[in-house]
Amino acid sequence: MIKETKALSMAEVSEYLEEGDLKASIKRFVKLKASEAKKMREEIEKLGNIKIKEENIAKIIDLLPEDAQDISKIFVDVSLDENETSSILEIVKKYK
Repeated sequence: MIKETKALSMAEVSEYLEEGDLKASIKRFVKLKASEAKKMREEIEKLGNIKIKEENIAKIIDLLPEDAQDISKIFVDVSLDENETSSILEIVKKYK
């Protein structure tokens, strides 16, 4: 039974999977540990920006954008101003 749906990054998903082919495949693409991904998620959520949805946070964690252009590819449905973009990039830089 599904109790809750929430967008998770690949790093966060990997901790819920048992060892096997799927987990091994995901690990090849994951850049952060699950604990780091959770900390990054918390920091981004603390920004309190209503434009940033759970799905966006998951993509930020998965892709670790390097510049404003990368951020704009994640946020295709809304536009972020320079301050919003730079605050996200500052958080991402902590985890690279």
